[in-house]
Amino acid sequence: MTRAIRQRRKETRPAELLAAALDVFVGKGFAAARMEDIARRAGVSKGTVFLYYESKQALFRAVVQEAVLPHLAAGEALLAQHATDPAQLLRELLLRYWQVLGNPRLGGISKLVMAEAGNFPEIAAFYHEHVVQRGHALFATVLERGIQAGVFRSCDPLMMCQLAIAPLMFSCLWQQSFAGCEAQTVSPDLYVQTHLDMFMRGLLCEPPPARSSR
Repeated sequence: MTRAIRQRRKETRPAELLAAALDVFVGKGFAAARMEDIARRAGVSKGTVFLYYESKQALFRAVVQEAVLPHLAAGEALLAQHATDPAQLLRELLLRYWQVLGNPRLGGISKLVMAEAGNFPEIAAFYHEHVVQRGHALFATVLERGIQAGVFRSCDPLMMCQLAIAPLMFSCLWQQSFAGCEAQTVSPDLYVQTHLDMFMRGLLCEPPPARSSR
């Protein structure tokens, strides 16, 4: 292997390790995932993994930063670019949120954190601070703008944020837990569209009554 090839491999190795770690974490859970498993999937030695990440917790944090946080950054950029239609912006952000949760690999991270938060409070605290709170702040900002513009009815933005997101999270967990046991299944995308239609109808201000022509 030439020096140039070795250098290119060294530069791409963190991404290879993170991809392997994501697969192992989602497939086995945090507790059962071993650094040996991640190294084997990435095609390197266990020692190589520790050259880049000092612990399994540090590796998990890096996975979240690489796989999840860019989606939040994209949503925040969308907020900065499109501020004239709060209703359309909120719906688009929720659909983007579902695209993350509905992805078996990315949605598996949320499931992992919730399932193992009691045994690993440090990873739950990290995820809550960097993903949950940041996401809630994004949605709350859109809701506050919509309320101020008279598009959304007066409400508690953080409460409405919970009501918007909780059904999407439930669908994510259901798809990864019980969907295979059902004889008749509901399309996840249809479920999400129906939820968004009902949620937005309840959130939008009612149009003013039509004036009488008399």
